[in-house]
Amino acid sequence: MEARKDNRGRRLKKGEFVRKSDGRFCFSYSDALGRRRYIYDRDLLSLREKEEEIQRDLLDGLDLYQRNTATLNATFDRYMKTKYGLRGSSENGYYYMYDHFVRNSIGDRLISSFKFSDIMQFYLKLLKEDDIELATLDNVHCLLHPTFQMAVRDDIIRKNPTDGAMAEVCKCGGKNRNSREALTMDQLRTFMGYIASHPIFCAWWPIFVVLFGTGLRAGEFVGLTWDDIDMEKRTISVNHSLSYYKKRGEKICRMHVHRPKTDAGTRLIPMLDSVKLAFEMAKEELEGCEYDQPVIDGLTNFVFLNKYSTVHNPQTLNREIKCIVAHYNAEEEKRALKEKRDPVLLPDFSLHICRHTFATRLVEVCTNLKVITSIMGHKSVETTMDIYADPSETKNNEIMGLLSDKMDDVF
Repeated sequence: MEARKDNRGRRLKKGEFVRKSDGRFCFSYSDALGRRRYIYDRDLLSLREKEEEIQRDLLDGLDLYQRNTATLNATFDRYMKTKYGLRGSSENGYYYMYDHFVRNSIGDRLISSFKFSDIMQFYLKLLKEDDIELATLDNVHCLLHPTFQMAVRDDIIRKNPTDGAMAEVCKCGGKNRNSREALTMDQLRTFMGYIASHPIFCAWWPIFVVLFGTGLRAGEFVGLTWDDIDMEKRTISVNHSLSYYKKRGEKICRMHVHRPKTDAGTRLIPMLDSVKLAFEMAKEELEGCEYDQPVIDGLTNFVFLNKYSTVHNPQTLNREIKCIVAHYNAEEEKRALKEKRDPVLLPDFSLHICRHTFATRLVEVCTNLKVITSIMGHKSVETTMDIYADPSETKNNEIMGLLSDKMDDVF
């Protein structure tokens, strides 16, 4: 039997033929379930490249049905269903990040169609055109990478196209990760001193003493109840956290109670003298005013309430920090101009820097890494040392001075 040929006289392989209706080349094959499938191309060589890929897929046992139908959106939604025990706030954050940056941009594409270069172009577009920070892109990557990895494990694709993408982006993205620098002791002293002496901002003094003196996460702080405070033993029990968000399907945002961020987050924090004093001041304020304690998921008796008898929102605390810093800097610039000197300004910082500053100061005075990790509520020492422990120039000089005393005797 004579082999079939195309209009250029090239021999066609088994399963290949030319469609009479439009002249396209076609390849017919049976998938892993015995179902008849077809692929098309205008060019015979391109068609045969697709054939070779299909043959490899069949040999590797890849699910060709899912490969030809599963979109990135469908795969991500399936991945989220496997996240057992995920906190409501975390789940909401994952969906928000994915819906905001991915779902309506590349989410409708078949997951099998993505190449490494596609991911690179998408990441660089987010950085350069959408002008997002590298830390935000990190969050997007932390959703896409496990989604594609699940597709690899489910035999839908052979390789994860996001592998190595973030490392490559860091080289050519033209942005650096946001560095979180702790306040120096002078900056902290200036900030707290300004609050203490200000006729309006002084009401915030107990709040910032607790934030800078305990290293509590924002949600752990706003969720503190008097049942968590043991004034006699001088300890703070961290056993829950508050998060403000809107659940999927709900119309409004509200506070929700959750376990701490990690199992290690459940811990006891000893009180500093100043922290104990701050709690005493907060107690006096609650007793001296008529506050109606809110009830959040059955939890009540909160330590810090605002003027509306509700717990503080972390976003409100962030705005208050900016307000205090702006007022101080404006006054300092006027004083410096009058005194003909350079102003000593406070940096613009966020609520999380309170925790960052506490951790940095703790590392400077404590050599027991297990103690540091326990107080901070981290899973590992690496988290504390890599993220929260900033070496300061003053501390570096102090350490080198101690080393000099020892080494000078040798040299």
